[in-house]
Amino acid sequence: MLLFTKQRNRIANAVCSITPHSTLHTPHSGSSKLKRLAVFASGNGSNFEAIVEACEQGRINAEVALLVCDRAGAYVCERAARHGVETFVFNPKDYASKAGYEAEIVGLLDVRGIDLVCLAGYMRMLSGELLSVYEGRIINIHPSLLPAFKGAHAIRDSFEYGVKVYGVTVHWVDSTMDGGHIISQRAFGYDGDDMAELETRIHTVEHDLYIDTINQLIIDN
Repeated sequence: MLLFTKQRNRIANAVCSITPHSTLHTPHSGSSKLKRLAVFASGNGSNFEAIVEACEQGRINAEVALLVCDRAGAYVCERAARHGVETFVFNPKDYASKAGYEAEIVGLLDVRGIDLVCLAGYMRMLSGELLSVYEGRIINIHPSLLPAFKGAHAIRDSFEYGVKVYGVTVHWVDSTMDGGHIISQRAFGYDGDDMAELETRIHTVEHDLYIDTINQLIIDN
């Protein structure tokens, strides 16, 4: 495994050098004929892997060119390694501000010619540094039928509220929390009392809906 990092002031030229707070794993370069996706994730990464596998199987006419992760040791990084996906891991606390690490991420996206950014369990709000460049090219998946149950605990909140129709939403990302324009939604009924079972159902719907939505956006574009 080769580990590289990017100096912030040299990202645009894609020159590799060492910094103390971010790592970049570069196993290979992909085909320039496919749309290029970047996925941002913070945890387990099941949606990330669903997207990667859909690309590998030709269900999406794209390749995942970069994983961006803000938590060293997150399982999504292991998934990326298995699929040979380039990974940028950073610790936000090692930067003076959110603008600092987002500027570095923008440089990485630009160098790789990223067409679409897919947030998949990325537990950070985006700021103007990223949105000023990529707004209109960033989507997110959320485990509720927005605008209901925004935030990080949507499944738990909706379960405790006792709703009978659950669902998943894919939306454009803006500066608000889960507030961007809705692209697609998928609903299903559940009247059980097992939150683990509910979470499994929701994740299954997430995987299918995200793949269908990404594919449709590429076709429409």
